[in-house]
Amino acid sequence: MKIDPRKPADLSAQIAQAIRDAIVSGELIVDERLPSEAELADQFEVSRPTVREALKRLAAQSLIRTQRGATGGAFVNRLSFEDAYSQQITTSTLLLSMNTVSFDTACEARYALERACARLSSERRTADQLATMRAEIFRQAQPGLTDEAFCASDVAFHRALVDGAGNPVLSYQLAGAVEAMQPLMNMITFTARSREEIISLHTQIADALERGDVEEVDDSLLRLEKYTRKLARDVAEKKRKPA
Repeated sequence: MKIDPRKPADLSAQIAQAIRDAIVSGELIVDERLPSEAELADQFEVSRPTVREALKRLAAQSLIRTQRGATGGAFVNRLSFEDAYSQQITTSTLLLSMNTVSFDTACEARYALERACARLSSERRTADQLATMRAEIFRQAQPGLTDEAFCASDVAFHRALVDGAGNPVLSYQLAGAVEAMQPLMNMITFTARSREEIISLHTQIADALERGDVEEVDDSLLRLEKYTRKLARDVAEKKRKPA
């Protein structure tokens, strides 16, 4: 593991990257104990606080874990897709909020990805996943449900649809699409949308999944996408009109 000492401002980042590369390459394996802070400081010829900062970076990415005690130290973590979900969501949220991405672009990507799961979900969804979708539809119909709670229920409904594909790689890739893009879309469209229309479309999707009707799931998602885009256009048009 090496760093470039000619770039002192980035030393902790370089050390974190060197250790990350060693984990990815298999040089450091799961549950292996990393050298101590003092040993790493000697190896990289830096101060212990610099090493400590590098280890914090790795821990924040769930790549290592720390244990206290005589047999403690920093260990290579067994990273799961679930552990990485939050990072994927955070990254996607930042990209959408900090870059110029049109609503139509985000909408197109979000539904194209979800529709890619439709066939697998129609074949593989479990009874529990379908029950989750039914429960969220019931929740969405409750009087007095706040916009925030409706949004959370909307995300949970689509999360169950994606997870129904039974593919952890797809679930991970779609974590950002569903849990970053969906709240963004809800935030833009909630003033114009009809909850009854959303519930109707969600019911059509759940019914089609229960029957294993791939084409109907796909068609219902297309209708939901068209409705979402129309809502965004209506909101934009209303903002353009003088008060």
